[in-house]
Amino acid sequence: MSSESPSNSTPSPSDFIRVEANALHELANRFDNEMRPALDRALELIAQTTAASRRIAVTGIGKSGIIARKIAATLNSTGTSACFLHPVEALHGDLGMLSPGDLILALSYSGETEELLRLLPVFTRLGMPIVSFTGGLNTTLAQASTVSLDVSVSEEACALNLAPTASTTAMLALGDAIALELSRRSNFQPQNFADLHPGGPLGRRLARVRDIMHSGDAMPQVAPSTPMPEVIHEMSRKRLGMTTVLKPTPKSAKLPGFLLAGIISDGDLRRLFERVGPYSLDRSAGDIMNRTPQTIGPTAFATDALAQMEDNKITSLVVVNDGLVEGVIHLHDLWQQAPR
Repeated sequence: MSSESPSNSTPSPSDFIRVEANALHELANRFDNEMRPALDRALELIAQTTAASRRIAVTGIGKSGIIARKIAATLNSTGTSACFLHPVEALHGDLGMLSPGDLILALSYSGETEELLRLLPVFTRLGMPIVSFTGGLNTTLAQASTVSLDVSVSEEACALNLAPTASTTAMLALGDAIALELSRRSNFQPQNFADLHPGGPLGRRLARVRDIMHSGDAMPQVAPSTPMPEVIHEMSRKRLGMTTVLKPTPKSAKLPGFLLAGIISDGDLRRLFERVGPYSLDRSAGDIMNRTPQTIGPTAFATDALAQMEDNKITSLVVVNDGLVEGVIHLHDLWQQAPR
């Protein structure tokens, strides 16, 4: 019995992806050329709104609403204050979350979404500029917008050309592009990103040294004159495999605190006992300390501390701020805090 091979015209998952990829390629070309002035105007309006401490309200319904939520989240995480406004809930009281001067970023591929159109008079009355993503610049929403951005696609990935697929991908990509360009223009830095992402793996990777260092009584510390038995006891008690050797600041110093004289590690102790034997216990911390240890600032990222330790093949760094010792950060802490 013979069997027929599948028709070459049967689309595969990769064909659907290519349709969406082509839509993005067309979108990029459009905003490189005829739509570039409109995009620049939209960016200017959003930047002016945020500079005036006003919010961006991203709105849409159905699949466009899901994309709107994602765009609002991306704006927030990259330094532009935004919220999602559900059009139906807005008609029943959620407009109270907005204030005159906020900007509306409205998503509707058809440009004729009834719930959005019913809100247009309110947006106008409250003096809210409207930036819209639509599939046609002659639609009602586009015509009522301060600026409308054309996200039309030549075809949807859906074989029936019905389910929003390539069109929602185009909206999402344009929203991401706007968020990232606003972030670039505002000089949004990694430290700003870290401050907005304190939780989860991303937050741990962007944690500051000061947030995970051992400080106060948890920091191993001895004076240069501390005898060796006490040094060993302090290292054992704090369980970091090292201790700082500290000396107080001079009385004339503006800020009281402790200066770093050196550190003593487990390796320093082993080498001392190999060299001197039982007479090692007659020494003091100042006799055997490493006087040039590696240090790091408290505002450095956990990943920077991890890289510094790995580059120097060490297991701890002393945290120093304006010359004063604030704590110690250990490799084991960073393996947990800064996964790669």
